[in-house]
Amino acid sequence: MTAETGQSYHYEVMRRAIALIDAGGRDLSLGEIAAGVGMSPAHFQRLFSSWVGVSPKRYQQYLALGHAKRLLAERFTTLDAAQEAGLSGTGRLHDLFLRWEAMSPGAYARRGEGLTIREGVFDTPFGPAVAMGTQRGLCGLAFAAECGAAAARADLAARWPEALFVEDRAALAPWVEAAFGGRGEAALHLIGGPFQIKVWEALLAIPPGRVTSYSEIARAVGHPRAARAVGSAVARNPVAYVIPCHRALRASGALGGYHWGLPVKRAMLARESARADAGLGTGCAGSR
Repeated sequence: MTAETGQSYHYEVMRRAIALIDAGGRDLSLGEIAAGVGMSPAHFQRLFSSWVGVSPKRYQQYLALGHAKRLLAERFTTLDAAQEAGLSGTGRLHDLFLRWEAMSPGAYARRGEGLTIREGVFDTPFGPAVAMGTQRGLCGLAFAAECGAAAARADLAARWPEALFVEDRAALAPWVEAAFGGRGEAALHLIGGPFQIKVWEALLAIPPGRVTSYSEIARAVGHPRAARAVGSAVARNPVAYVIPCHRALRASGALGGYHWGLPVKRAMLARESARADAGLGTGCAGSR
């Protein structure tokens, strides 16, 4: 098994562990979970300690269905400070080191006409992902563990139907590597409508290991009664994980939907929480 294919392998094991914990609760022993995923306890312990940074027993609490409610109660973050600092511009946002720029409204209205978008499939800590990018940076990142690479690719491509798509994995590799904790800079080219881009900017202000609500995002972007529209914009986030839409929850503490599958969202939140509590990096862009 190569290091690259190992990332998806780790995610697949973790996804199966989520199903076991959902069915059996947090009282399952290490041996029971390990047997359920076809591993020895020692192997399972090593894999999860390496992938998450904490033991499987401790990790169970982060995979529990009630974890989102605890996050909302204990790690809710307002966006006031981010608003005061200015959400527009470039620089370091928490531990996410990236450079980004937004497409102009006029260019967005042309639905990608005149754009060349490079694409490729990559292995990531959350399963296979389809990445797309212009010459300015990543414009799309879609997780394919739940829907398959072809469906994920079609979903992204449909957002810019007039663009020319070219297979060029090598051109995107440095940005994708940086987005998941490698060295370098994860450049982004945000292609969306003005309101969508405001929402995506607000998402970038949510620190790893913390969450916020759709209504809080609506307030932060100056439309306090537009929580439903915010939810739609969150769902249309084209650059999954890097723009952390998984950190947006419903006010009730429910996870809400996730465009690329709720198991992926739960995995992201659980991993970030566990690593934050352990004082580790999140494994996203800029973690050094």
